[in-house]
Amino acid sequence: MGILLFLAFLVVPVLEIWMIIQVGTVIGGWQTVFVLLAMSVLGSWLVRREGRRAWRALQDAVSTGVMPDRQLVDAGMVLAGGVLLLTPGFLTDVVGILLVVPATRPLVRGLLLRVLKRRVRTLAERSPYASMMFPPGAPQDPGAAPWPGAGHAPGGTASPGRGRVVTGEVVDD
Repeated sequence: MGILLFLAFLVVPVLEIWMIIQVGTVIGGWQTVFVLLAMSVLGSWLVRREGRRAWRALQDAVSTGVMPDRQLVDAGMVLAGGVLLLTPGFLTDVVGILLVVPATRPLVRGLLLRVLKRRVRTLAERSPYASMMFPPGAPQDPGAAPWPGAGHAPGGTASPGRGRVVTGEVVDD
């Protein structure tokens, strides 16, 4: 993961400079600077508007007692998009717009959640506790059913279709 971040921080600025030079040779230097400044101004206005909407949606969800998972993801996407829109360059502006604009945000959110689910699943399978979370014969699709063994104490007996069963007794005081 560290090597990917290193390459991203190395490759993205080089691509941005190359893209700015290419656009500058086509439309001219001052026009390129004007387009970059206009994108920054438009991006800051858009981020301010969508940031307010995301904040209101987050407050509404919290005040009604609903878990604000989608609202938190949207707020994070607007924040990341704002940073990218304020960064000079055409490639970062395109990615920033995809993260901020309400029409494209659900598509990016779905893609992001799929990638994160796959990453969490991979990390969980590598965990020393993987045998508790993923017993042999358990469904491999986390969306199909709750993860077997989740929420159950280790060391119980297996019960078909119900995860682990831990024997015990209830004591009334």
